[in-house]
Amino acid sequence: MIKSIICAGLGGQGVLTAGKLLMHAAHEKDLNVTWFPSYGNEMRGGNANCNVIISDKKIASPYADTPDIVMAMSSSAVDIYEETMAPGGVLYVNSSLVDENRKYRDDIRVVKFPATEIALKMKREVNANLCMLGKIIADSGLFTIEEFEKAMCNYFDEAGKGKFNESNKEVVRAGYEN
Repeated sequence: MIKSIICAGLGGQGVLTAGKLLMHAAHEKDLNVTWFPSYGNEMRGGNANCNVIISDKKIASPYADTPDIVMAMSSSAVDIYEETMAPGGVLYVNSSLVDENRKYRDDIRVVKFPATEIALKMKREVNANLCMLGKIIADSGLFTIEEFEKAMCNYFDEAGKGKFNESNKEVVRAGYEN
């Protein structure tokens, strides 16, 4: 098993954190994993992304040339990464911020998911990335929800942000259950 994932959006949308959470969950599951970030010098508001490769075998390259999964939190993320996707890949689109009438490739599966809208209703707009990860976890089978939540809580505990773990789990669950 090898899965290549790109988490992409605008600086400040938590796409690098999303990738780190996937990396942490894979590591806790004793899988091989790489995380390769990229962002502009403007950080907030500029394009940001990270490549995450998860495998039960050795990983040859940390870069996802043709990703299996793309988490696109903005229109520019779709613009940049849709064309690079492997045929049969899954594009998760934050439909709260991407035009609903947008056309997509025919050889990929597109999941339109209102991550920002759901997080905003929960008064947790800043955690739309976690909401989208919940959806990806539900669909992909990479981790159980319990494995992911445990790894996420451990990550935030280590980062000194453990006090938000319960509300973060609520946002992830909202994505997972929708």
